[in-house]
Amino acid sequence: MKEIILAKYGEIILKGGNRPKFENILLNNIRNAIKNVAETKVRLAQATVYIDVIDEDKIDLVMERLSKIFGIVSITRAVVCEKDIEDIKSKAKEYLKNDLTDGVKFKVEAKRSDKKFPLNSPQICMEVGGFLDDEFPVIVDVHNPDVTVKVEVRDFNAYVYCAENKINGQGGMPIGTGSRATLLLSGGIDSPVAGHMISKRGVEIDAVNFFSFPYTSDRAKEKVIELASILAQYTSKINLYIVPFTEIQLQIRDNCPEEHMTLIMRRFMMRIAERLARKHKSIALVTGESVGQVASQTLAALDVTNAAVDMPVLQPLIGMDKLEIIDRSREIGTFETSILPYEDCCTVFTPKHPTTNPKRENIERTESRLDIETLIEAALAGVEKLEVYPK
Repeated sequence: MKEIILAKYGEIILKGGNRPKFENILLNNIRNAIKNVAETKVRLAQATVYIDVIDEDKIDLVMERLSKIFGIVSITRAVVCEKDIEDIKSKAKEYLKNDLTDGVKFKVEAKRSDKKFPLNSPQICMEVGGFLDDEFPVIVDVHNPDVTVKVEVRDFNAYVYCAENKINGQGGMPIGTGSRATLLLSGGIDSPVAGHMISKRGVEIDAVNFFSFPYTSDRAKEKVIELASILAQYTSKINLYIVPFTEIQLQIRDNCPEEHMTLIMRRFMMRIAERLARKHKSIALVTGESVGQVASQTLAALDVTNAAVDMPVLQPLIGMDKLEIIDRSREIGTFETSILPYEDCCTVFTPKHPTTNPKRENIERTESRLDIETLIEAALAGVEKLEVYPK
């Protein structure tokens, strides 16, 4: 029996006259994600993407890749049938034999897109359901089934599958439909989750990391690259800019009050990220703040930090608590890397008593002790660019 993968999309359906543009981007993303995994034929019809895997031994690998593509809401394996009720019944019997075991409650749901097919949807349900009820020791239960047998009669073929074997996709919008933003990527838990969440809205992301050698080690740098490679599983590729940050932190330490150090450091990060973003055609910054999580993330502190730049700052975690963020990091696969014990630059020179209710004019007055532009230019001159691909 020939199997095929059916990938369903969601929000794209709502795009009206622009829908073909979004569909084409999704198809290109699918083809790019699986081209090095297996030889496939990919086509789209009636809000479903059909992925025919030539080497069926690789179908699980293709399914895994598809599960990380934004825009897809569900993926399932299905058996391909002729548009003939007897072939549908025969294939359903063989394909579902491991699902329709003794005492299982089941029902059949049918969808007939091809109106030329001689049976309508209720008639297909009756035919297939009655046949399977006769062939297996099962119980018909249309209200609380253990197994829902899906039959879809489409323009080219018919397809049968078990709904419970469906894999949930990422949902959201295809990458490439929402412009470009630049993520401030630390080695912590929050920022990778923020990057994933904003990418889910179709936004391509670059990433910026601030590296304070020798206070942070090469392992800390490798950790960030690893996080970027995990995110790239969802985005296909990430341009990662490593910014040397040691001199800026030393200047802040030597010239500014301790309680202001973290905020001034973050204002420098925002300015540098904005310069890189504008250079590389990003139109927003993305950060991982959550209100009140730490001293630098009070509303007053966020106001001071974000005031350092003129472009929009997107903060998708802003109303989430830490446990929610941790759960999301586990789901996307970044948690175990994020908790590796290699310090990033945000933990270097951390003040014992940072200010939690800063005034913008006070921070700006403190900053005036520094040659801001010279420090920024020096940091930008030392930027290292890495192209990071999926792990």
